[in-house]
Amino acid sequence: MRLIRANSKKLEKIYDRSLFRSRRAEEKVKQIIEDVRSTGDEALLKYTKKFDKVKLSQRQLKVSQIEISGAYQSITPNFVSSLKVIIENINKFYGKCVRKPWRMKDEDGVVLGENFAPLDRIGIYIPAGTAPLVSTVYMTVLPAKIAGVKKIALVSPPDKEGNINPHILVVADLLKVDEIYRVGGAQAIAALAFGTKTIPKVDKIVGPGNIYVSEAKRQVFGYTDIDMIAGPTELVIISSRTAEPKFIVSDLKAQSEHYKGLAILITNSRSLAKEIKNQTEDVDGFIILAKHLKQAAEITNKIAPEHLEIMVNNPKRLLKMIKHAGAIFLGPYSPTAVGDYAAGPSHVLPTHGTARFFSGLSASDFIKANHIISYSKKALEKIREPLEKIAAIEGLSKHLDSVKARF
Repeated sequence: MRLIRANSKKLEKIYDRSLFRSRRAEEKVKQIIEDVRSTGDEALLKYTKKFDKVKLSQRQLKVSQIEISGAYQSITPNFVSSLKVIIENINKFYGKCVRKPWRMKDEDGVVLGENFAPLDRIGIYIPAGTAPLVSTVYMTVLPAKIAGVKKIALVSPPDKEGNINPHILVVADLLKVDEIYRVGGAQAIAALAFGTKTIPKVDKIVGPGNIYVSEAKRQVFGYTDIDMIAGPTELVIISSRTAEPKFIVSDLKAQSEHYKGLAILITNSRSLAKEIKNQTEDVDGFIILAKHLKQAAEITNKIAPEHLEIMVNNPKRLLKMIKHAGAIFLGPYSPTAVGDYAAGPSHVLPTHGTARFFSGLSASDFIKANHIISYSKKALEKIREPLEKIAAIEGLSKHLDSVKARF
């Protein structure tokens, strides 16, 4: 890891890192999307052969129930039972997040409020390139289920034999995912957004992916909704001299297991910085030497990382200074790994500084609100004058007439 000071100009490159995009990816993805829109399944089969090196028939795009049932024979016997605690944790967390209808009423008979309804159909992307992200299945499906989504379609790229990892299939089956398709990349996102003969279109697409998947989500936004643009994973650790070095080292090395993952340590201890540097020569990342912990928090807010670990004497006090981070882990016994796999909150989180305006995946992401407005004649009469003035300024006389017609 590279050691830099808080006043170094090198920090600007970290602060100003662009979204997970490239001009080359933009053009390629645009072509793939247009191809899928115009030729549907034919394009999916073509790109699966080109990128995944697998030749499929149209019938093979959808994973059969026979194949799903067979996946149970390929997993370890205790795999299903080990999921029980994790599922309970996720259900408890997201059970608190579901919004309930509300109303407010005044003495003039004005009733305002909101109703909430789940999306009808969503699509979930599960990466399987460098590693099959089995945990992403339950981290995306469960919040959607708790929100009440009616239909869930899952897409994931096939391996060179044309199969999807059996653990992905088993978890998806246990959680009652309605449809599973063996297709990945930008072509899978396009299929979910616009629909093909085999894959019906969805109202929202969620889940992480590589540069092409992320770019495809960006380009289809508006035709369908998306959760966020999630690129390579990131970890920032804020630590003081009192932190246990081996915890820091192990967490930084864990972060380096991810393809192009960003690992950063921010500390106000020169001796700790040097100690960690000596033990992380094989980790691609930065050690930032701050003057004090307040400055460490300021730097963190500018980075707006996906994951933030706080290892100081009083992490709750420092937490008050943090505004921008996807998920925050407090204390020495809260490694990022526990959030990745089992704590409860989804590990689908904003990256590349987008934690400034995006949040981690929530049950509310699968729910849309309807505003409720009800006026009595008395209430409408009371607001008539200001309403008329605004309508007159905007020059929309028929709007004004629609109010006058009621008196």
